[in-house]
Amino acid sequence: MSDSDQIRAQRLVYYEKDIDQINGVLDEFMRLSGAKCSLLIDKEGHMIAKRGDTLTFDMETISALAAGSFAATKEMAKLLGEEEFSVLFHQGKRDSLQLVLVGDRMLLAIVFDDRTTIGMVRLYAKEATEHLTQVLLDAQKRAASGETQPEISEDYGASAKQKLDDFFKS
Repeated sequence: MSDSDQIRAQRLVYYEKDIDQINGVLDEFMRLSGAKCSLLIDKEGHMIAKRGDTLTFDMETISALAAGSFAATKEMAKLLGEEEFSVLFHQGKRDSLQLVLVGDRMLLAIVFDDRTTIGMVRLYAKEATEHLTQVLLDAQKRAASGETQPEISEDYGASAKQKLDDFFKS
């Protein structure tokens, strides 16, 4: 089974509490590092969360390309006798991008410019990665234990149908 097949088979559901924790970690990272924006994506390129100046860039495309870049680099690492590289860095004239492995299934993509330094980004990314890894582990434990989100009330369907009927009648 390939890595992608394994990830699909073990796909996690993130609840509101998880996303709030993730956003809190990313917000604190952004505040401390001075980065322009940060994205938490899975290794398949699906965005889980985004913070900072995300209107300037096509975040969905960046997510997919970052995952592809990480996958290609993983193959280079194997050729060099490494399992994978945990940090990738791309430097441009204006903006730079750092990708950091979070746990075994997510990537933290960080876009930054000369308002900060690579050292600041790496320092605070390491701390953020530790916190994000814990959120991921908690979600995995919840999934393994069979814990689920609270059930939707029985009258939810009827209530939603009534709201839609009311909306389209006006």
